[in-house]
This record gives sequence, C-alpha cells and structure tokens, in this order.
Amino acid sequence: MTMVAVLTGVALALSGCGDGQGLDWDLRPSERFSTSSAARDVSGSRPQPDARGIISYPGYQVAVARRGDRVEDIAQRLGISPRELAAHNAIEPTTVLRGGELLVLPNRIDGAAAAPGAITATPLTPMPSAGPEPVQHTVRRGETAFSIARLYDVSPRSLSEWNGLDGSMSVREGQILMIPVAQQQTAEASAPLATTDAPLSAVTPPAATTTLPGEGSATPVPPSASQPLPATTPAPAGQGASAATPAPAPVADLGSERTSGPQLAMPVQGRIIRAYSRGRNDGIGIGAPAGTPVTAAAGGTVAAITRDTDQVPILVIRHQNNLLTVYANIDDIRVARGDTITRGQTIATVRRGDPSFLHFEVREGFESVDPMPYLQ
Repeated sequence: MTMVAVLTGVALALSGCGDGQGLDWDLRPSERFSTSSAARDVSGSRPQPDARGIISYPGYQVAVARRGDRVEDIAQRLGISPRELAAHNAIEPTTVLRGGELLVLPNRIDGAAAAPGAITATPLTPMPSAGPEPVQHTVRRGETAFSIARLYDVSPRSLSEWNGLDGSMSVREGQILMIPVAQQQTAEASAPLATTDAPLSAVTPPAATTTLPGEGSATPVPPSASQPLPATTPAPAGQGASAATPAPAPVADLGSERTSGPQLAMPVQGRIIRAYSRGRNDGIGIGAPAGTPVTAAAGGTVAAITRDTDQVPILVIRHQNNLLTVYANIDDIRVARGDTITRGQTIATVRRGDPSFLHFEVREGFESVDPMPYLQ
C-alpha cells in the first residue's frame, strides 16, 4: 500500500512541530538523545549557480529557474530543445515557475552552446565542479518529499531548499530531485589546499609521538587520601534518634481508585481490516462505507494537510505529549491547517475505495506505534 510509505514520511516530518506553528524540518531527536551526529551530518547549502543559472557537477548539470520563467524560456536561454528539457523533467514546456526550482539538463552544455543574447560571463570550458555530486532521485507514484527525505536520511527542509519546492512540499511523478550533500562533505570539497614556499616533496609531516603505559598526565589524588572521612559510630538498628522518629503516615493510593477511558476515540466505527505491522503497515485500516464521517481521535491542532502523487489527502493532528494521529483515505476535509479541534469533531469523510476504509496511525514523536492500546 503506497499510502503507508507516504504517511510514514509525513508524520515523521511533523514530529518536531510546536503547537502547529512551525515544523522541525531538521527532524532531530528530543533532548533524550544525543544530537552530535546530527550536527555533524546536517546538509550543506545548495551551491550557487553561475551567471546563466547553471550548477555543474561531474556527471550532470542543473538549471535554476528565475521568477516567472517558463520551461521553454530556460531552454531558449541555454540554447537547448524546450520539448527535450520539459520531457526530461516530467513537466510541460509552458509551465510557469516560481523561481528557485531545479531542472536537470538532458545533456551537458558549455558556453558556446548558449543561445544568442544569453549571459555567458562564466564559461563552462572546462566547467568547474560545484562540489560533491548529489544523488538524483526520480519521484515515483505514491511518493512525497517527506518519504523521499526519510529514504535518504536527510531533512525535508534541506530537500526542499536544494530543489526549490513550494511551501506544501509538493512533487510530481517523474520529477528528478537532487539529494542534499552533507555539510561536512561540501566543506571539505570547498576547503582550499594549504600553501607553502617549500616543494610538496619537502614538506615533512609532524613526527608521531607515542605515550608508554604509565606516562602522560598524573593521576589526581582522591580526596580521601588527604582528608580522611570522619569517624562515626552508627547506632544499632532500632536505637538512637531514629528510633524516636515516628513512621510517616501511609498515603492513600488515589491512583488505584481512578478510572479512565481510552486515551483516543475511534475515528470511525467499523471492523479492523488491516492490522498494525511496524515497517510494513504503520497504522490500522478501519473498514467503513464511503462518506462515513471521520472524527478526531482527541483534541489537538491540525498540523498538516497534504496529498501524495495520486492526490489522495492526508491529515495530521498534533496532540499533547508529542503525540500525532494521522488520517488517510479521506475526502471532504472540513478543517484547515492550524485549526484547534476537539475530540469527536468531524474532520473529513471516508474516501471511496474497494474496499472503503480509513487508514489511521498513532505516532509518539518519531516512532509509529500500534494504535490499538490507545483505542481500548
């Protein structure tokens, strides 16, 4: 089921939201975990294009769109076929671009290939490389920017910035995306070589030093060696001052008398037709006729409303304690992103299908969990 992979990426990207106001695009873990490795491997910035809007890598080139450009405008500016450029990027030649989007060139070009009047201030003969070559990913049916980012272990924000995606992170089937390169790699690629007046063969590396066992820094003296612990004579059990201290009165166990219902309410009433299976089906399928109202499992804030490449809607609600609920196979969405909703409020209806069912997920931060314990 392609929907499952889509929901995995969407919910993961939302796991760092704060009250629906902003997404934690870097997807870093909570304070319980170390973020040192994430800081080392954070994606670098996209290289700057040359004067013609081209970024060159050893194996391919990309063109960065200007605001208001059509695909055919870019092709004419670079002296290449508009139809070939559009087909290579799964887009129409007349599509108007916002600016910042990337189009992968079907063939490498140099300065001489540009159309008359094109800017050629930065020639490409030979073309210098912009740094480590990013991996290319061709978007398949059912994928989203979030699921692709998770596939390559990069943040959706970096993926969006490198490829000039719009605010809703929409992608199209057949689109070619560049996967961001880690900041450490881009820094190493751009770092200048050290210079010296001596020839390279005369440069001698510093001699390695070896520390033998027992050498090195001195072992600190423990405090007890200079200031011994004070001598004490503990009183026998049941004697002394502790014997005169009355035992504290028992505290009533109010928790044993507390009764509570399920933490989450069923979003629709129906039979479970698809069980939870981590990594294969990160939620449950609840069978229900098409048009059945879908209600919020708990009060919270609408964190995201998006679609996959098949234009199937996905809705995510953030609750207290970093809990997310995800609803898919839905239609007729009746809420908007940022809305505050209450438990049991109708948010959508079940989408028509064969069979018709609601896909429902529960996520504790990053991790999907079996929804059933929350519903029982």
